[in-house]
This record gives sequence, C-alpha cells and structure tokens, in this order.
Amino acid sequence: MHTSGGTIADALAAIHKKDYVLPAIQREFVWKAEQIERLFDSLMQGYPFGTFLFWKVEPKTATQFQFYDFMLHYHERDAARCKELGKLPSHPVTAVLDGQQRLTALNIGLRGSMAVKQRGGWWTNDAAFPKRRLHLNLTAPRDPAEDGSVFRFKFLTEAQVERATDEAWFSVERILSLTDGAALHDMIEDFDLDKEGRKLAFGAADRLRTVVHTDPSINFYEEKSQDVERVLNIFVRLNSGGTTLSYSNLLLSIATAQWKKLDARAEINGLVAGLNATGRRFAFSQDWVLKAGLMLADIKSFGVKVENFTAANMGTLEKGWPAIDRALRQTVTLVDSFGLSAQTLRADSALLPIAYYLHHRK
Repeated sequence: MHTSGGTIADALAAIHKKDYVLPAIQREFVWKAEQIERLFDSLMQGYPFGTFLFWKVEPKTATQFQFYDFMLHYHERDAARCKELGKLPSHPVTAVLDGQQRLTALNIGLRGSMAVKQRGGWWTNDAAFPKRRLHLNLTAPRDPAEDGSVFRFKFLTEAQVERATDEAWFSVERILSLTDGAALHDMIEDFDLDKEGRKLAFGAADRLRTVVHTDPSINFYEEKSQDVERVLNIFVRLNSGGTTLSYSNLLLSIATAQWKKLDARAEINGLVAGLNATGRRFAFSQDWVLKAGLMLADIKSFGVKVENFTAANMGTLEKGWPAIDRALRQTVTLVDSFGLSAQTLRADSALLPIAYYLHHRK
C-alpha cells in the first residue's frame, strides 16, 4: 500500500522514539560525508527524494528477531556499526526495508555527527578523528557548481567554523528548533551581515526549514504481512538491482536472524576487527571472514539465494563458530609472525588452506 508520508522532522522523531528500526537483514551504513551533503542539496533544490519500503512489525513477530537502531554519531574507528536494540515498544514498530541509507543520512545530518580519519592520520590517534557536524553556508552564491549542487553543505569541526569568519556557516541541526520565520530572523542576527547578506541567509535558512518541517517528503509503501520469508524475498528482490547487497551483507543478515545463542553480527564483526588489529595490522573484509567460515564448516552452497540460507546451514555455522573463530585467529597470528601484513599479503585467499588445515587438524 502506497502512503503519502509526513515530513523529515516526523521521520526523525520516529527514529528517536525507536518507532522506526532496522531489521537484521539490513547492511551497515555506508554513505560518505560527501553523499550526505549532496542529499541535502538535492532536497533544497526540490529533487525527488524517492519512495521508502516499510514493514509494519507486530510485537509478536518482533520478539523473534533482532533489530538495530539508526546510526547517529558515526565514528570510523569506534562507532561505525549500528547498535543493537533491546526491548522494543509494546506497540507495532516500522522496520525500514528500503531507505535506510537516506534516513540515516538525514539522522546524522540533522541530529548527529561524523568522525572520519583524516588523511595521513594514525588509527591509534584519537585526534585523527575530529567530530564534524553538518553546516550550511547561508551566504554562499547560488551559482550551480560543476556537479550541479547549488547550496553549500559541509561537515565541519567547531574550530573550522570559528576560523571561517568571512562565511556564515549555520549548524544544520539548529533548524529542528527553528519552526517559524521569527525564529529564523533572530538566528540570522547572530551573524554580522549586511542587508543583502541577511536577505540571502534568510532565503537559504527558510528553504531548509520548509524542507525539514513542511514538505511531505517521506512517501512509502508499507508491507503488513508477518510472513518473514515473504519479507525476506521482497528485500532480496529490492537489492538485486541498483547497489546489490554483497554476499557477506546478506549472509550476515540471515545469520543474525537465525543464530539461536550467539549474536552473529557481533561475533563476525568482532572477529574482523580482531584479525585486522593483529600485529602489523591487516585488512580482512567481512566477506573474507564469512567465506572462510563457510569453507571451514564444510557448507557446500555459496549461492546468494534465499533457499540456500537454511536454518540447517546457519545452525552448522553457529555450532562450529567458536572453533572457526579460533582457527582464523591462529592463522593470522601465524602469518604475522612470518612478517606479513596488509601491505605485504598479496591475496587474502592464500590463507584459507592454512585456516582449513588448522581447523580440521584441531
């Protein structure tokens, strides 16, 4: 059923109240700061925002699965993954099947922050990850840039804003509390602008206020069936075109939904982080770890089809996971002792036979 939804402010309020949640089958947030900036420019220019696909999950169904919260304060090193939600509300919740990246981008841009490693910085240095919030230059010329952008949005640190004394950088999160023209006028008085500058600034700020508080941008289709297999098939079909879910994304999602005792997402992501932090440091992917897990568990099927992600296969993987985890850690520790690292290991797949040998010889 197609529904003409509410405003961006309404959607963010639903995210804040945990009425909008992310099902385990969703991938992690993958957008970069530049993509969020461009999304806000597109909204300001009135470009179509796209339609969302929501799944209305009844409380009884919700108890069978794991759900996650939306990213708010992204940190490339310390907080790059969504947090697991605990007990959900007693009323039905809305799981986002399509539109997570866009809604998360809005959530970060209007309520949160991004901390991405600066070029040349050390991963162990906290200062290499400065917190940046989304800002809009209220007085920037409206001449279209080469990429078609008109409004200048930028993630900036507080220090960068303070140094830019000749530009009127407005923290975008403030627009959530500025719901009328009078409040906008008072805000603009904080900037030392001439008459023309104030006029330009008010136009940009008022447009942003309209985009966030007035325009009914959140249009969606809602699936009400509680048949999880049907919902999963819808999700897979949605992601078979456009930016396709990787093998590891989908398998991790299914594993998370079907593992009974262990938290698949926490286990696998924790292993990836542990392997990459070993010795001279490595750069193994989630995809490599999952394929290694399938290989070591002697699961034969590798097709990305719903029917291949059976409860039996996922049960086998979960049962064997502690030993698989141990074998992979031993393998990486071993090759680190040989002097290998992310820079010198030419092919990660070369380690799979070693891991298989260690695992099966115990």
